Amino acid sequence: MGCVLNLVTGEFMRLTSRLVLTLIVFLLCAPAPRAQSPKPRVVEEEPSAIKVDVDVVNILCSVRDKKGGLIGGLTKDDFTILEDGKPQTIKYFARETDLLLTIGLLVDVSGSQARLIEDERQAALQFFSQVLRKKDMAFVISFGPEAELLQDFTNSTRLLENSLRELRVSSSVGGLHPGPVPTQQQRGTVLYDAVYLGANDRLQQEVGRKAMVVITDGQDMGSRLSKEEAIRAAQKADSIVYGIYYVDQAAYYGIGGFGMGVSDAPLRQMSEETGGRLMRVDRKNTLTSIFNQIQEEMRSQYAIGFTSANDKKDGSFRKIELHTKDKNQKVQARKGYYASR
Repeated sequence: MGCVLNLVTGEFMRLTSRLVLTLIVFLLCAPAPRAQSPKPRVVEEEPSAIKVDVDVVNILCSVRDKKGGLIGGLTKDDFTILEDGKPQTIKYFARETDLLLTIGLLVDVSGSQARLIEDERQAALQFFSQVLRKKDMAFVISFGPEAELLQDFTNSTRLLENSLRELRVSSSVGGLHPGPVPTQQQRGTVLYDAVYLGANDRLQQEVGRKAMVVITDGQDMGSRLSKEEAIRAAQKADSIVYGIYYVDQAAYYGIGGFGMGVSDAPLRQMSEETGGRLMRVDRKNTLTSIFNQIQEEMRSQYAIGFTSANDKKDGSFRKIELHTKDKNQKVQARKGYYASR
């Protein structure tokens, strides 16, 4: 009986020793709890940093007097801002003369513009050489029956000049370089498709000041997308549209006289809804002088930022009203923005 007890006791001691040894090895091999502590803190910090960027609504604006002259020297206290009729607090304010600029030139090359293209080419080249600085970028899109990217982002005036030399009248469907925006079969001037392409495909992911300069007689024939969709894309990209209304009177003489079917209303709406403006080329305003006006305006803007009191991210459109306290001054800014989901 004593032998059996000794045997059982010895076996118990061996099992206990083996269990203790296993536990010691496990504790020695297990990673220290401190080693994992930084990871949760990093994960918690990232969303807050991203949230700040998303929640700030940025508005670029220009202010003019009764005679149309640009007004400088204003401060944050000179402005009031409403979102859907409710006052908002301005969190950021600056006079932006050196903020990075990304600009797209969209040129109408449909048949009605045939005699104007050379003038557009020369004025655009001069504009790029004057407005682009070291870190600014530009691209060129031509549109007629199709929209075509002639030059992607660059700050090289040489490459921009080369792309402008490629401007050719396009009045038929097809060609060697099919446009990136699919359109209907009956096409003439896909103005809305071109604006959408510039905003959604090129400017959407860019930062800083963004603008599109659109030279056209304002007619759209055959775009797959609507005018409203083009405006929405520009607003979502935070891009200003400057419309240059340039009409060859002789091109419309053969269809019953100048002015029949020609209107600047669509181009004006796209410009004003996005914070830009429409300018007409005529005897008093040459294309070159208009480019100079755009250049002056883009270098004389105010940047205003606010965090909306409405924190819902539902993708809805929020109407913005921006004014100065001086009722004699006119503020030029976009009409609203889309709350990102």
